[in-house]
Amino acid sequence: MLKLKPNCECCDVDLPPGSRDARSCSFECTFCKDCADNVFHGICPNCGGELLRRPIRPAQHLIKNPASTERFVKDHPECTQLKT
Repeated sequence: MLKLKPNCECCDVDLPPGSRDARSCSFECTFCKDCADNVFHGICPNCGGELLRRPIRPAQHLIKNPASTERFVKDHPECTQLKT
């Protein structure tokens, strides 16, 4: 089951479970659409896999299988200028 991480690991923007702007790779590294497309050009900086739109978990299933609340940010050199 996908963890549905709550944020972009590059710019730390919120990515709620219903966000159509969340992108992830097969290892569940998670990025926002802007970082995935404009910073990493669709390639995960961690594993080299594709960054694709993360599926949305329907609200009724979030009750039994909630999204993760643990935020994760990684110090990618490409992200330095995005952090405030």
